[in-house]
Amino acid sequence: MSQREQSRRFLRSDAWKTLDFSATPQALGVAPPPLEKPAPPEMARVSLPGPGTWRGVEPLSVEAAIAERVTLRRYAPMPFSLDELSFLLWATQGIREVLPGGNARRTVPSGGCRHALETYLAVFRVDGLEKGVYRYLPLSHELLVLGSRPDLEDALVAATRKQVFPGRSAVTFAWTALPERGEWRYAEAAAKLIALDAGHVCQNLYLACEAVGAGTCAIAAYDQELADALFGVDGKDEFTVYMASVGKKPEE
Repeated sequence: MSQREQSRRFLRSDAWKTLDFSATPQALGVAPPPLEKPAPPEMARVSLPGPGTWRGVEPLSVEAAIAERVTLRRYAPMPFSLDELSFLLWATQGIREVLPGGNARRTVPSGGCRHALETYLAVFRVDGLEKGVYRYLPLSHELLVLGSRPDLEDALVAATRKQVFPGRSAVTFAWTALPERGEWRYAEAAAKLIALDAGHVCQNLYLACEAVGAGTCAIAAYDQELADALFGVDGKDEFTVYMASVGKKPEE
């Protein structure tokens, strides 16, 4: 099978015909993977303003958000507030309700409610945050501080295959996949579902940006090894699958 044929097969739904779902970890009684990647308790965290407390988030109809959403690669130099960033994180991966059995209702759909993505941030201009790399902890609605990096702009540009605009953003989102979460229920069929889930998450970011006077640009062309290294993931059991740079809309 050629590489093109393999790529096309990934888009098809053939896996459902051949997989033995009686042999999945779920069917065998294995406990599901955790809802959230564990975080060392000694690492610094930043509490985020919660739903209902955000300042600077404008009421906006769904119709208006869809009509006005735009891919934006040029950003104004003004920073985001912590409230605005908190809103974008909640809109893309926030938890509405933790359910029994290792599931949670979030602000985005996910195949089988598996939610196999984690959210990382390269922060440049957010009031109250140092420039650096962070991970979102949706269960507690906090940021885990992963560390500062003086060359973060250059490292992000290199990781996005020399695209300049991510290094000029206020913040760039990166979503990693932990395939085990989906494979627990769907075995090999999970791969396509995880890719679809990343699209759901990024579209929510596009729409949510309209409520804070911002725009985003989804990034699918990136250097896998450099991106994984930048966000501190192993590239095997967790790896980058999608990115998006975000910034305020310029005056013009």
